[in-house]
Amino acid sequence: MIRSLAQIALNGLGVFLAAWLIPGIDYQGGVWYLLLTGLVIGLINLLVKPLVSLLSLPLIVLTLGLFYLVINGAMLLLAAAVLDGLAIDGCMAAILGGFVLALFNWLVRIARFE
Repeated sequence: MIRSLAQIALNGLGVFLAAWLIPGIDYQGGVWYLLLTGLVIGLINLLVKPLVSLLSLPLIVLTLGLFYLVINGAMLLLAAAVLDGLAIDGCMAAILGGFVLALFNWLVRIARFE
């Protein structure tokens, strides 16, 4: 339970970081909206992303894993479609935002295990 809440908060913090770094990603709201965004991204990553990753396995292998950036961007665009206060202007902003979220989560995992 606590790990799930921490992951939701970290996803929200990752969206805040992506909105701060990437022009074209904006959110409307405060901390509670970021937590809601973190929850939606977590649910999308839990329910939708494994199926999309499985179906695009040939492209992932062909691009040596770089297609994961496109998948992460698509998951971020899906979250923006569900949430009214999250706006992403174009595919490039989504891919860069997905990269920021993935990098942020990777750095958090490394810091937690060391």
